[in-house]
Amino acid sequence: MPTTTIQRALLSVTDKTGIVDFAKKLSRLGVELVSTGGTAKLLRDSGIAVKDISELTGFPEMLDGRVKTLHPKVHGGILHIRDNPSHRASVAEHGIQPIDMVVVNLYAFEKTAAKPGVEFQELIENIDIGGPSMIRSAAKNFHDVAIVTSPDDYANIAEELSSSGSLSAETKWRLAQKAFATTAAYDSAIASTLEKIASPTSGVADSKAAAEPLPSTLRLNYTKKMDLRYGENPHQRAALYAEAGAENTGVANCKQLQGKELSYNNIVDLQAAWDLAQEFDEIACVIIKHTNPSGTATGKTILEAYKKALEVDPVSAYGGVIGINRPIDAEAAEEIAKLFVEAIAAPSFDSAARARFATKKNLRLVEITPAKPGWALKHVSGGMLVQDPDIRPLTEADLKVVTTRKPTPEEMRAMLFAWKVCKHVKSNAIVYARDGQTVGVGAGQMSRVDSCKIGAMKAVLPLAGTVVASDAFFPFPDGVEEVAKAGAVAVIQPGGSVRDQEVIDAANRLGLAMVFTGVRHFRH
Repeated sequence: MPTTTIQRALLSVTDKTGIVDFAKKLSRLGVELVSTGGTAKLLRDSGIAVKDISELTGFPEMLDGRVKTLHPKVHGGILHIRDNPSHRASVAEHGIQPIDMVVVNLYAFEKTAAKPGVEFQELIENIDIGGPSMIRSAAKNFHDVAIVTSPDDYANIAEELSSSGSLSAETKWRLAQKAFATTAAYDSAIASTLEKIASPTSGVADSKAAAEPLPSTLRLNYTKKMDLRYGENPHQRAALYAEAGAENTGVANCKQLQGKELSYNNIVDLQAAWDLAQEFDEIACVIIKHTNPSGTATGKTILEAYKKALEVDPVSAYGGVIGINRPIDAEAAEEIAKLFVEAIAAPSFDSAARARFATKKNLRLVEITPAKPGWALKHVSGGMLVQDPDIRPLTEADLKVVTTRKPTPEEMRAMLFAWKVCKHVKSNAIVYARDGQTVGVGAGQMSRVDSCKIGAMKAVLPLAGTVVASDAFFPFPDGVEEVAKAGAVAVIQPGGSVRDQEVIDAANRLGLAMVFTGVRHFRH
């Protein structure tokens, strides 16, 4: 594949980032610039000589800009094979000039689709036609044409042209691969969005998502953010990808303020910490170890919440990951800095907190902006499991008291707190808690009664008077008997076992209060 000398470039971009500087560099290298609409105006206003697309085609832009580059003098200029004699003869016969570089990015369809209450017609008008057509034409003819779809590539391309006077075969092939990935992702976003719309006469908000939440075809669009040193273990390769349209939200798009690069396991634990912290409206602190919460607490201040979370299990907290749902201040930072932790996630850190943490060079600080809940995905051999996120809220009104003794108001508050935490513990999950503080966590056991025993065994704080949350029903009375023996006085669980009455009878015999939620929170 030959190198390509760039004599003429067509520039038509929605994202104008860096385009003026890039166009100036191309112009200084003697490249003739052809452009469209707003791009041409911007370049001309910046003092750059540019030819309108209509000068090239001999045909005006029309239909409110729907038709401007869909013309043989554009696509013929891009698609003809330079060393094919019949192609050269055809373009010469019809006065078609070669286009050696196409610089295009597309209408911001996904941003438009994400706007609340966007009208259907606005959505349709933001489906780019000419852009993908030019991208595909240039990428198909990558032997002779360079296709540039991202501002991230401008500097390297300009440098290569400046230093060698042409673009290498390797560069053109890399750009073509990126171009086809761009159009594939763009079409996927359009198809996925339109699939949710019940009728073309209704607005975007009037979707069929409620009646048919899962698509007939699963289309995933993720862009690599960074390669990671390795995966869960050193022999596994890994990378972090961000979902298209997430726009700087969520853990994948977190802003790392300091510390070593994030590892695969750091990111998994940060997600676990962030998810649980977001369950609470009040100030909350979560300490995660291997995706399970070793300590969770709420408080009137971040410092109070952190101290309460730490005292639940200070041994497990060492080397953990912390999630806090409020901006972290200096007072809390001073105390947290005394503990070795891998990473801390929060909405932000004030300047004094950052100054305190700066002394711990390896500590990773990440700022996270909440993201909209998305589907939960899990790969299986030959396919993918997809489910809705587990975001069903629970209020006191949803609960059914099934025992003779009713829970006290304090016990009820503690149970609702424990229930939120329990949802984020690996099944089988048992959480001992008081109002605003976990006491013991039994996670990931094959037997529910073993989770009851381990949760009690892990407790550092007194268990007497605690409540217990169970992510699924107690299949036998032995689990309830175990938590009562440990000192628990109330239980919150889904119910639904064929032996529910036996479990209720055991609770009554032991003087426990018990409520059913009717909702299960398995977390495999």
